[in-house]
Amino acid sequence: MTETPAALREAHHADVSGGWLRPAVFGAMDGLVTNIALIAGVGGGGVSPHSIVLTGTAGLVAGAISMGLGEYTSVRSANEQVAAEVAKERRELERHPEAEARELADAWVARGLPRDLAMQVAEAVRRDPEEALRVHVREELGVDPDDQPSPWAAAISSFVFFSLGALIPLLPYLLGATELWLALAVGGLGLFAAGAVVARFTNRPWWTSGLRQLVLGAAAAGATYLIGSLIGVQGGL
Repeated sequence: MTETPAALREAHHADVSGGWLRPAVFGAMDGLVTNIALIAGVGGGGVSPHSIVLTGTAGLVAGAISMGLGEYTSVRSANEQVAAEVAKERRELERHPEAEARELADAWVARGLPRDLAMQVAEAVRRDPEEALRVHVREELGVDPDDQPSPWAAAISSFVFFSLGALIPLLPYLLGATELWLALAVGGLGLFAAGAVVARFTNRPWWTSGLRQLVLGAAAAGATYLIGSLIGVQGGL
């Protein structure tokens, strides 16, 4: 059976523009690690299951809001910076079109294109101001001015997936369990599963990605458990 070349298939690349996937993955991982470590810390201090649920819920709400606001501000600021640079490039194209065309041709020559051909293409691009702007921005800034991530998509994705991740280690307590090890085990399974899901977008082995997230989360939980145990013991003296 003859395989169809990837270049002839529509959407043969994944969306890497960073609109929602990055904050969703980061939010879920952060929610899992944050609440697993938080629960391990207060649990190591010997507090009651009710106090663990209260602490974990507060961590979920505060973390989700913080993540959402942080992602919105970060993406919005980055988009505004790109917009400012695009406006600057537009002014340069209006004031000095010949110099900008030479600059574009020089960039292509540096990549191996013959200078005559590079100048011909740059001159052809210059005839369409909007296309010239897009090409110059891509070449000089490395971004597509028409494909910037949405700050609202980033904020909502981060908020929702942080909340889901942070909820996982709390589930055993919410369902009536009282053992710390069970909450940590469920959280560990969540970390492994999240890492395995991420591997689907990166074409890496699912088990190595899952194991990596599990090890990182276990290190964070181990550190906070140790600190919680020390503070709990000292507080009881």
